[in-house]
Amino acid sequence: MGKQRRRTESGITLVGPGRVGQAMGRLLHEAGLPVRYVAARRMASARRAVRFIGAGTPIALSDPRVIDAEVLLLTTSDMAIAEVAGALAERWSARSIWAGKVVLHTCGSMPSSILQPLKQRGAAIGSVHPYQTVPSPAAGVRNLRSCYWGVEGDAAALKVAQSWVRKLGGISFRIRPAQKALYHLSAFLVCPTEVTLMEHARRLLKRAGVPDSIARPMLAQFVSETVKNFAEFGARRSLTGPASRGDWPTIERHMALLRRTAPDLLPLYRELLRAMVRLARRRAPQSLYED
Repeated sequence: MGKQRRRTESGITLVGPGRVGQAMGRLLHEAGLPVRYVAARRMASARRAVRFIGAGTPIALSDPRVIDAEVLLLTTSDMAIAEVAGALAERWSARSIWAGKVVLHTCGSMPSSILQPLKQRGAAIGSVHPYQTVPSPAAGVRNLRSCYWGVEGDAAALKVAQSWVRKLGGISFRIRPAQKALYHLSAFLVCPTEVTLMEHARRLLKRAGVPDSIARPMLAQFVSETVKNFAEFGARRSLTGPASRGDWPTIERHMALLRRTAPDLLPLYRELLRAMVRLARRRAPQSLYED
């Protein structure tokens, strides 16, 4: 098989259909791009993804049809990308198979060079990563429209990635491959951190007698307005609260409450206070950082 030239179909083979893969597959299909095959280790996963996407033929990763489409989109877990790329290159090793093909992955923390085995076979490689949260395939379909996408890779791969982003109404920007981990770190510092802080805030509100039916939408509205302020005014002008105005007695009351009710949060509060004070360009009493 590896020594034979295979026919190339226009369209996409989606490999490893997780949350991002299913969401992208559906959006690309709705944008008029042909999703030909959906490949997974387990056929049940491939079939489930095809049902959600509304297009494609479910196949196993070992199926020869996995390399028939002109574009392969790897949406596997980050840890599986290198393994899958290596397996594809080893199973179908002839350069005639990969010449003219584009292979993209959606990992935010690793450069396209992780697909190097396929580039050595003649494929153009790249990455296309949505700077967006995708907690489920359905949420991804909603969130990935008109969002921002980091792209990098070979010219042919970039051309495909950027055309996809335009079709989804998004904005693409180039990332330096050597800085992909730093780029991904920026997302980590915002999204899961925000969720974690909101959950801690919800627990404090519950202790204060606020029911979840009020607390969760209230926090969502509060954070949403804060995000709008950041986008419009920048960080310093959007920073509010006692640390921004030097109200240290209120900070001391907060810390006394945390010692009694949630001592596990006290170290986190102190580190956040340090960051806020630096942003506000104020000087807090050293006693606030000591037990």
